[in-house]
Amino acid sequence: MGDQSNRAAHGASMYESATKIYPREMRGRFANLSRVATVTLLGLFYALPWLSWDGRQAVLFDLPARKFHLLGLTLWPQDFPYLALLLIIAALSLFFFTALAGRIWCGFACPQTVWTEAFIWMEQFTEGTRSQRMKLDQAPWSWDKLRRKGSKQFLWITFSLWTGFSFVGYFVPIRELGVAIAQLDISGWTLFWGLFYSFATYGNAGYMREQVCKYMCPYARFQSAMFDKDTLIISYDPKRGEPRGGRKRSLDHRAAGLGDCIDCTLCVQVCPTGIDIRDGLQYECIACAACIDACDSVMDRMNYPRGLVRFTTEKALEGQTVRVLRPRMLVYAALLAILTGGLVTSMVTRTPIILDVIRDRNTLFRELPGDQIENSYTLKIINQSKDARSFRLSVAGVTGLSLDGVSDEITVAGGGVLSLPVRARAHRDHAYGIMDIAFAVTAIDDERVVVMEDSRFLGPAP
Repeated sequence: MGDQSNRAAHGASMYESATKIYPREMRGRFANLSRVATVTLLGLFYALPWLSWDGRQAVLFDLPARKFHLLGLTLWPQDFPYLALLLIIAALSLFFFTALAGRIWCGFACPQTVWTEAFIWMEQFTEGTRSQRMKLDQAPWSWDKLRRKGSKQFLWITFSLWTGFSFVGYFVPIRELGVAIAQLDISGWTLFWGLFYSFATYGNAGYMREQVCKYMCPYARFQSAMFDKDTLIISYDPKRGEPRGGRKRSLDHRAAGLGDCIDCTLCVQVCPTGIDIRDGLQYECIACAACIDACDSVMDRMNYPRGLVRFTTEKALEGQTVRVLRPRMLVYAALLAILTGGLVTSMVTRTPIILDVIRDRNTLFRELPGDQIENSYTLKIINQSKDARSFRLSVAGVTGLSLDGVSDEITVAGGGVLSLPVRARAHRDHAYGIMDIAFAVTAIDDERVVVMEDSRFLGPAP
């Protein structure tokens, strides 16, 4: 009981607040690749909403109109299977590249990594190098500290607001959005999502950073299930590096019983998640390869071979043969090829018409003079072409079935939806029970463009 009281009294000491990480600046081949990836991905994110295609925004998810414009392609709610297939392909791609090269997605292409990199650049620009930032945080408040901190916050907040604006610009035409903001005529929900995304960017990339990767991202938790001993991961070579220790460059470290690692801790200082790669594979590692650049630079100064920290596999470290083409890789590659090929083929060959048939459920059928049985329907014809097109409507499935009140030529505007009420009639002798019928919409200018949709025709019991 006394032990429990003692632990309760000192409960605060059982929890340690997260230590702020100050990533060191580093140059090298992987750092250059990371910069190229960051600039390219951010450039695409901010530039795409401003591009035009055939007189409209090139990339626009128009939710009120239920249209997704992707360059020259327009997707409708009926095209949801394409989206589902695309998500499956994205998931399989992640599995494939994880099995091949670990968390390389996290290190170079994840939005959290990309935006964090941009925020760190702004931090370095306003507050200086790693040592200068550490000294600045420990120093008492002064005009210089206020100026540097204020400049950083100004850049962070401005960049976050522009990010929120660009994000909303994918759902609201961005030029109209800019005019609405300038005129202070913006809707509540638009303002909410813009500020929400701005705040999320500011918090995640400015302050939470590695905490998102370590504690919030589920990928870090199940990545080990996709690793095997042939997966490329960033590893420290203990056989070559141990025992570690400081030494002069002129020292014959092998004769002194030392490994190649000089214990400079530079690999730890450059790590954005603050881990020591020499402790082995850890789930916090995002495979950014900053430690490889750091270690290679030290090896160059010491005139040692590069590669003490490198992309390698467990089998390679153990001196075994590495297998790149292993069963799981072949399965992932085959599934990706099949699904991607199917998606591309389906989208290229898809009919530019969508037909939905909604039967009137209020009335099963109506009996008309002349022993005619009538069913009512509402047809929604969607023209996915950019130009207006004319169509011919027909129905089949019941002997003598005809349409009443439908003109020979139906015109639907480009990218438009036509809601058309129709009545189908058949003689009582052929209309009984529940019968399958099919409506067909054929383009007048090209009879190869035709789409059919099944429905039911109801009549009296036989």
